Amino acid sequence: MARLAIDGGKAVRPHMLPYSHHCVDEADITAVVETLRSEWLTTGPMVRKYEEAFAQQVVATHTVAVNSGTAALHAALFAVDIRPGDEVITSPMTFAATANSILYLGARPVFADVQPDTLNVDPKAVAAAITPKTKAILAVDYTGQPADLQELGSLAKSAGIALIEDAAHALGATYRTRPVGGISDVTAFSTHPVKHITTGEGGMSATNDTKLAQRMRWFRNHGITSDHHQRAEEDSWFYEMIALGYNYRLPDINCALGLSQLRKLGAWLARRTEIAEQYSEAFKKMPAIQPLAQRSDRTSGWHLYVVQLDLDALRVDRAQVFAALRAENIGVNVHYIPVHLHPFYRQKLGTAPGLCPVAEGAYERILTLPLFPTMSEADVKDVVEAVLKVTSAFSI
Repeated sequence: MARLAIDGGKAVRPHMLPYSHHCVDEADITAVVETLRSEWLTTGPMVRKYEEAFAQQVVATHTVAVNSGTAALHAALFAVDIRPGDEVITSPMTFAATANSILYLGARPVFADVQPDTLNVDPKAVAAAITPKTKAILAVDYTGQPADLQELGSLAKSAGIALIEDAAHALGATYRTRPVGGISDVTAFSTHPVKHITTGEGGMSATNDTKLAQRMRWFRNHGITSDHHQRAEEDSWFYEMIALGYNYRLPDINCALGLSQLRKLGAWLARRTEIAEQYSEAFKKMPAIQPLAQRSDRTSGWHLYVVQLDLDALRVDRAQVFAALRAENIGVNVHYIPVHLHPFYRQKLGTAPGLCPVAEGAYERILTLPLFPTMSEADVKDVVEAVLKVTSAFSI
């Protein structure tokens, strides 16, 4: 058996392979430069072109570009009229921004536990958490696999509340053959550099509801009913602020990058899926590695490839496996610390261990493996080799 790098042996690879990485090519650079030379750097025509292309991709009537995935969530919750004192049910297995966006509007996040095999929010736990104060469900498409949108949508409809979808991981995913984006009342995407496409920083909200889209456009522009480009087209100076909004606009420069990147999404999704399938096939032979279950009625966007360790088959914990793989120059990560365990939430909302036992147990076992479209076959082979090397060394 090869000696582990953490114990002084030779690492599987000479340089660190990150868990994700953006891809920017000459076409992207050209698109940005052309916009820099144009008359509009922000609130200009490129924003509309990008939104229209994105709407076509996700099959939604309206899309609203904003400057982060967090802003997309914030705008979505504002659009459905979340107010102080309201409750919004969400998953603990997500980045803190999901729950933070609820707090921004003075509402309270209520954490519902997740399913043990997919780590998506459990509709049964959501149903149990609904109270008269509940005004929305904020589902998370964990790793890129859509949540149980039909069940959650039925719960929302019967309770007279909104279904918001955090699809930061799920651009290009489908649910029962429908693209994610036009299914929930509002769907929020992220275009951070580690996501499927990038605008540097950025986000997008999608909806089929004209009124919700209008509210989100106000919200991203200080609560003002028109932007500078619209007023220029109308030869008008007049505008009104009708709500307390934010400066969440996404400049034309970023939108030019996003539009160029969007043209490559199909090929990148195919490569992500190919890598994920290679991993899943290889891990069938490794009993200590348990990939997340994939439901047959949906396709994943494969933002992340997360496995759960069978700690009963290993003589070490997740932290030691993590350190050993990093020593082999495999840039594993952990997604995520359950939000309700963060100090802020424990101090401000009184959350504590035991609130979501499935998510908490999963957190002790999960690892995120490298997955991005420009990974080579040699990179994929290195990941599989390193996982086999480390788990074999630590097997009971």
